Amino acid sequence: METPYQPIFEVTRGKIVESVHFGAAAVVDAHGRLIAELGDPQAVTFLRSTAKPFQALPFIERHGPETFGLTAREIAIMCSSHSGTDEHVATVQAMQAKIGIGVDDLMCGTHYPYHEPTTDAMKLRGETPTAYRHNCSGKHTGMLAHAKMRNAPLTSYLDFEHPVQASILQAFAEMCDLSVENVELGIDGCSAPNFAAPLYSAALGYARLCDPFGLPAERAQACRTITNAMTAHPDMVGGPQRFDTLLMELAQGRIVVKGGAEGYQGLGLLPGALGPDSPGIGITIKISDGDSSGRARFGVALAILKALGALSENDLEKLAEFGPEKQLYNYRKLYIGKSCPAFQLEIN
Repeated sequence: METPYQPIFEVTRGKIVESVHFGAAAVVDAHGRLIAELGDPQAVTFLRSTAKPFQALPFIERHGPETFGLTAREIAIMCSSHSGTDEHVATVQAMQAKIGIGVDDLMCGTHYPYHEPTTDAMKLRGETPTAYRHNCSGKHTGMLAHAKMRNAPLTSYLDFEHPVQASILQAFAEMCDLSVENVELGIDGCSAPNFAAPLYSAALGYARLCDPFGLPAERAQACRTITNAMTAHPDMVGGPQRFDTLLMELAQGRIVVKGGAEGYQGLGLLPGALGPDSPGIGITIKISDGDSSGRARFGVALAILKALGALSENDLEKLAEFGPEKQLYNYRKLYIGKSCPAFQLEIN
């Protein structure tokens, strides 16, 4: 059976390759040039939470933050898969107070925070999580604000046919240079609509998000508002010790990072990240087995950034806990093998 995926990341024990992750990736600049690929760059897969900046885009474009007085920090959490810390909850609550909505309006569901110390503290207090702790509560708050701004129903804001979701789909398709009909729809873990698109198309969307030259003025400004918010407040996009947050903190405004479930990772390089005249670049990665631990997509992302020259050796040392190559030890601290990318990226 043909597959769009190639061996992309491996784990060794002694001299033997014990496990292999298959995947695919696309590296595309804002002009639409395919700079590099792994596997089939036309592989179609769901972006999951990597779609969140696009889901915020039409609200920003319609001057939603100005309507409700939202800050850049609050815009960042709209694009986040946050860790559910008390700080994240306070940020979402402050947004909702400005918008005039509450926790009961959220339809994302509930789960304990990703941040384990916060979860432990909640359990000691006997506190069960509300929807505020859900990693998508910022995104859903933004969708509700969008609906309220347009006098659209709040109770059906997740329906595919709702004006908010229709405008999100339209904006996503346009950013990725696709027709709406060519975007496959599904329901995300938080119950919001989600999109499947070719890796190339999604990478182009990220490149344009970071380098919106040629887009209509309102959209271009909305793109800059989103990337500026995410890079200025990476703690809102992820959380303590999270890959997306730490990489954006290290890059200091040069790289936008947003991961998704089931082994998806999106990255965008801002213009000038690879040199004075370098264009915006989008990178999308899919690990076919879902990569529940994150070991493959983080290592692959760092290897691609290294190959492009976006990160120095000093940068990589600061992110060594994520790869690209890691020495592996057992519980007695004995060296047993390594995990590492299984490819050499060729620049087209």
